[in-house]
Amino acid sequence: MVTGAASGIGLALAKALGARGMRIVLADVEAAALDAAARALAAEGVDSLAVRTDVSDEREVRALAARTLERFGAVHVVCNNAGVMGGAGLSWQTAREDWEWVLGVNLWGVIHGIRSFVPILLEQGEEGHVVNTASMAALVSLPFTAPYVVSKHAVLALSESLHLELAARGAKVGVSVLCPEAVSTRIPDSERNRPAALRAADSGSPTPERRLVEAATRAALANATSPEAIAERVVAAIRERRFYVLSEDDWRRACEARQENIRLARNPTLATPGA
Repeated sequence: MVTGAASGIGLALAKALGARGMRIVLADVEAAALDAAARALAAEGVDSLAVRTDVSDEREVRALAARTLERFGAVHVVCNNAGVMGGAGLSWQTAREDWEWVLGVNLWGVIHGIRSFVPILLEQGEEGHVVNTASMAALVSLPFTAPYVVSKHAVLALSESLHLELAARGAKVGVSVLCPEAVSTRIPDSERNRPAALRAADSGSPTPERRLVEAATRAALANATSPEAIAERVVAAIRERRFYVLSEDDWRRACEARQENIRLARNPTLATPGA
C-alpha cells in the first residue's frame, strides 16, 4: 500500500514493487491522477486497487485499510509517503492554516497510516515492512520552511520509535525511514491539492524569505534525482531490513555538520548544499 501514489516517489514505489510481483493499493487525494496511475500499472500487468484517500483524515485511512483487506486479504509493505510543501517564510509569520495543512498530511498522514496498518501487520504474524517518507530536511537545521521541516523531523523521530518498539516485541515487521534529497516531483505544486478550508488569506506580495525558498527549490530541482532512483533505494532497504535510507550527496555532509553541532553543544549553523 502506497500513499501519495498518483505521482512522484509514490508512483515510482508502486511501479518498483509491482514489477517485483506485488499487488498494489494506490492511495492519493488527487482523483484524476490516481486513476491514471492505476491505468499505468495495469498496462504493466500489475494487479492494483486505487482508493482516493485524504491521509490527514483518520477515517479515510482506516477505510483504506479496510478496502485493502477486502480486496487482497493481507498487506505486507506499507509506504506512508504522501507529502506536501507549504508555509515558506518566517516561522512566527506562518499562517495557522499552513501549519495545519502541512502537519496534517506530512505527519498526521504517517500517524494514521501507522495506527491503521501496523496492527494488521502484527496480527498477520508474517514478515512485513513499513516505509515512512521523511526528507534529508529531517536531519539538518533549516530556516524559512518551519512547517515542512518540523513535519519531517517528527516523521524521523516517529519512525525511530516505531522501529524500537517493534524490535522490542520481536516482531517480523521492519521499518525504514526514507530521507531523500531533492527529487524531480510536483511537490513544489502542492497547493493544487490544498483543501479550501485550509487556504491562508493572501498577504500580498511574497516575502523575501519565501522568494528565497522558491529560488532555492527551483535550483535544487534543476539537478534533482529521479523518483525511480529513490524507489530502487527503498526496495534495497526493504530487502536488507535497513532503517535509514539516506542521500549520499552534500546533504549527508550537512547532516554530519548538524550532528557535530549537537555533540559539541554549539549553536545551530546553516549547512546545506549551496548554503
